[in-house]
Amino acid sequence: MKPRQGAVSVSDAVTAGVVRGDRKELRNTLMTLATPWAERRDGTGLIALDPYLEPHAESLRRRYRHYTETRDRILAAERSLEHFSRGHLYYGLTRGERDGRPGVWYREWAPGADALFLTGDFNGWNHDSHAMTRDDFGVWSLFLPDDEYAARLTHGSRVKVVVQSRIGRHDHIPAYIRRAISDPNTHDYCGQYWNPPEPYVWQHPRPTVQGNLRIYESHVGMALEAPRIGTYREFKDYILPRVVRAKYNAVQLMAIMEHPYYGSFGYQVSNFFAASSRFGTPEELKELIDAAHGRGLLVFLDLVHSHAVKNTREGLGYLDGTDFQYFHAGGRGQHPTWDSFLFDYGKWEVLRFLLSNVRFWMEEYRFDGFRFDGVTSMMYLDHGLGWRFSSYDDYFRNTDDDAICYLQLANELVHTLNPAAVTIAEDVSGMPGLARPIAEGGLGFDYRLAMGLPDYWIKLLKETKDEHWHLETLYHTLINRRHGEKHVAYAESHDQALVGDKTIAFWLMDADMYKDMIKGAPNLVIDRGLALHKIIRLMTFSLGGEAYLNFMGNEFGHPEWIDFPREGNNFSFKHARRQWSLVDDPLLRYHDLAEFDRAMQELDLRYNLLGQPEWEMLAVHEEQKVLIYRRGPLLFAVNLHPTQSYTDYRFGVPRQADYALVLDTDQLWFGGHANLMPGEVHPWQPVSAHGRPQSIQVYLPARTALVLAPPDA
Repeated sequence: MKPRQGAVSVSDAVTAGVVRGDRKELRNTLMTLATPWAERRDGTGLIALDPYLEPHAESLRRRYRHYTETRDRILAAERSLEHFSRGHLYYGLTRGERDGRPGVWYREWAPGADALFLTGDFNGWNHDSHAMTRDDFGVWSLFLPDDEYAARLTHGSRVKVVVQSRIGRHDHIPAYIRRAISDPNTHDYCGQYWNPPEPYVWQHPRPTVQGNLRIYESHVGMALEAPRIGTYREFKDYILPRVVRAKYNAVQLMAIMEHPYYGSFGYQVSNFFAASSRFGTPEELKELIDAAHGRGLLVFLDLVHSHAVKNTREGLGYLDGTDFQYFHAGGRGQHPTWDSFLFDYGKWEVLRFLLSNVRFWMEEYRFDGFRFDGVTSMMYLDHGLGWRFSSYDDYFRNTDDDAICYLQLANELVHTLNPAAVTIAEDVSGMPGLARPIAEGGLGFDYRLAMGLPDYWIKLLKETKDEHWHLETLYHTLINRRHGEKHVAYAESHDQALVGDKTIAFWLMDADMYKDMIKGAPNLVIDRGLALHKIIRLMTFSLGGEAYLNFMGNEFGHPEWIDFPREGNNFSFKHARRQWSLVDDPLLRYHDLAEFDRAMQELDLRYNLLGQPEWEMLAVHEEQKVLIYRRGPLLFAVNLHPTQSYTDYRFGVPRQADYALVLDTDQLWFGGHANLMPGEVHPWQPVSAHGRPQSIQVYLPARTALVLAPPDA
């Protein structure tokens, strides 16, 4: 039998003291064991929140110790984490001076190289004329004074670094380059010295959002309806107003970090400090973010630090001639399914590079936070592949403590630079403490994506008819998340919109969407699809987390998949766009789905729905296909029966209060049949039901969900 939480196991303490032969250590051990888990500062504070972690206390101590020791080494050498994360102000092409002469420094960490040379427009692409000097730490440098080079190395000048190494001569783009462009003819990338004569002047402060996080995930390039790549300015002018009208309060931008292959969706990054030149200039991205702030929107960056593209001339691979400069050597340095390189998070300059990258995007572009991509892959040496993570043992086997330490340092840095910043982890494993404070032994994220929810909905749609859905299982799946950690709920992901998969709308309506989405056209497939689309989103929104995310277009059931231009589709942009004309047409039912989604977002604005910490199942009837639950003060009545409507359906309510109908999925302007009266008040009755002394009665149409609120909600 285990000792209760926080209790002293004297026999264990005595044994520890005897084995070590140290009275002082015995006393310290006794004191530690007597300290409640919540008060400990050794990484085991998480156990107070989740006692099932107690058998893994030593694993928690180990990872916390690794973090503190790494952090202490950084502070001893660099004074602070903030100072350590200023690599972008030192490496790459930066303004400075030498011996009183102003000019441009170029510095590159390349410890395995034999020689480095800077080449570019400024020297006629001479590969030998501008040799660099190496210091004892493998940092190469070159100074170009203004009095010799100001007219030759100008804003926009193209540059590369030529490396002489054990694998011969090869040219690369500097690791810390701030802009990389592709030659339209050869598609060869090169760097640009980016030093605008007039720096961008920010117009708007960072906003304070209303309500909880409601995130509109977006891809700038495919955000237009026109079959081409969209720009930062077009997104600012045409998409931001849509996000505001749709009542979201944050925009999450994908594919911003430079990537050579457009079809990678931005996840094969080559130049970590460069904003994608496909969409415009760095200043135009700043205009976008500034305009978003002016509209009250936070802006998050989809940050890819989990891996890097294998392209060597564009990316970091073999920059100094070795495969172990930024990455692990050999097989460990390559992801088995992503075909990409994997960072060695235990290396000093790799930590500096990545932490500086975090700081750069926050300060140079004023991003308000990050969604960290591929966190599961980072935390486990086998990247979590093939594991179900069905027991606590799975969370602590085969972990990469260096990667976990990096994530802790990154979160500490983000929240030091901006305490209001938001970090979100993409993790499928369910690692305990991911979104808990580092001081408790957590990793320090603010939110974790509720990644099981989209998979669950798709599995349900693929394998089970909706009339056979088990409602109690559905309810418990939606609320099944780690206690004390905030989650971002979402019904479907951008991956499910990609070619080869299907969105929820496509699973529900498929080809019928192409012919019968006009209002008035009779089609039972469309009627069913619209009804379930709204119910699925409402249940996910109201139960799935403390924040919500939607990929652009999914809110109105975008009728086509995403397929980037490639050889297989004859390099077509037909499916790499969003058809806004469909949602703008009030005669089409896409418009109705968007109207419902907007009204759903307003539930959070009006009632702080996503911030409500309490939820409860009030009643469930599997045969009738009726589920009643509450979140905070709001009641949700869901009838998933395909044909049966219920008149005067009675259910118990928590309070002796009248409940008004504040939203229902059957409203006419949401594509429903208008069977209910908006705003109708349902008086409470002193009639017991479902274990409550009071109840209300409602009309509950088939495949309809109701939201009801007491007068003081």
